[in-house]
Amino acid sequence: MSDLTELYCVMDDFCKEFEPQMDKRRLESGGVGKRRRATGLSLAELMTVLVLFHQLRYRHFKSFYLHHVGVHLRGEFPRQVSYQRCVELMPRACEALAALFGCLKGQCTGISFADSTSLAVCENLRIPRHKGFEGLAQRGKTSTGWFYGFKLHIVINHLGELLGMSVTAGNVDDRKALRDMTVTPTLFGKLFADKGYIAQWLTQLLNDNDTTLVTRVRKNMAQPQLDPFDEAVLKHRGLIETVFDQLKNLSQIEHTRHRSVANFAVNLLSGIIAYCLQPHKPSLPLFANNPHGLAPL
Repeated sequence: MSDLTELYCVMDDFCKEFEPQMDKRRLESGGVGKRRRATGLSLAELMTVLVLFHQLRYRHFKSFYLHHVGVHLRGEFPRQVSYQRCVELMPRACEALAALFGCLKGQCTGISFADSTSLAVCENLRIPRHKGFEGLAQRGKTSTGWFYGFKLHIVINHLGELLGMSVTAGNVDDRKALRDMTVTPTLFGKLFADKGYIAQWLTQLLNDNDTTLVTRVRKNMAQPQLDPFDEAVLKHRGLIETVFDQLKNLSQIEHTRHRSVANFAVNLLSGIIAYCLQPHKPSLPLFANNPHGLAPL
């Protein structure tokens, strides 16, 4: 249980700093503080359970909580609550998980990648009957077809570390989301993306913030002369697809069983945190003795 102990220590140390600050800011309208009842699971314990679910690669949270936490982790969580109560408590962890991501995200290395992926909230045949995300989720289209839900936009460095993330409706232009994520003093160097991000206004905006957008071009556009390094890195742009694959198929940030917007956000954030905490991430090997600076394909 050393890994579980380490995970809990991370959550507990963070909550000791986070909770007092949030209690100061959490005021209802009219300036009256809202009383928060003590629960069997503390915030740190709740966050530990949520992230552990993704780390252990379970597919269903109910099965994980009842048959793993409820059977094998009684000693570690002596004041366990029922499954239904745990689900009710999940929204309490949303703000804390979002703040924790801000502490765990990586640092820009000068080589960054940007892309988006779909987060479907229901099967396409059920779109007319779906009510849980009505007014929030939208129909969108990716290279693999139509979906109904949201888009997850991320920026990573060449080490596979997340630098920023954004969630939008499924019909939002990827370039608009990238604009909001990348115009920060912490991003610099070269940003590699696909042809969907080509826009003169975006290129100029990034240049004004010391960031160069590098993409392939469309067939009706003049072919630019890329230097060998940029050409080599573009061939490795699939790195960000590997990150998406781990987030969706290992951490399972996407599934169609959500019944609550808040718990959708909690599941997404806890999966992101699980990825940030994993010791070995997909990365782009850079070698000084290679003329292009990259390992051969």
